[in-house]
Amino acid sequence: MTENPSEELLRALLAGISPEIAEQQLNDKLGITFVDLTPERVSATMPVKGNLQPFGLLHGGANAVLAESLGSVLAALNAGPDRVAMGLELSCTHHRAVLSGSVTGVATPLHVGRSTMTSQIVITDESGRRTCSARLTCVVRDRAPGS
Repeated sequence: MTENPSEELLRALLAGISPEIAEQQLNDKLGITFVDLTPERVSATMPVKGNLQPFGLLHGGANAVLAESLGSVLAALNAGPDRVAMGLELSCTHHRAVLSGSVTGVATPLHVGRSTMTSQIVITDESGRRTCSARLTCVVRDRAPGS
């Protein structure tokens, strides 16, 4: 089976991270799979199963993790290899419950600056209905020497 090219690019973004940390990504625990990775658009899917809250709905925190993952990768792609992007502020509005299947998130840039980047993230269900709107602002810094 061939590997998803987006997953290869994501691994390249993580190349400077210690293997011990790279193996402990929350994305893996939630089943997030990246589909598209460009500086203009990052998308990924996430299963509902395994990411539920006590009432059987997709957990709002899982939406937040998907949104922050998408926006952080988008910021990293725009920051370039010598800079790092870290989440500064995340806002999520949950519009509709999801009970099964999977959701898809798409992040697009709202602002790409030298020290901050803001992205809009739209999460939809399998019918294409918006389930969550999010906005993430990342701070961008120079990578520490030797990291």
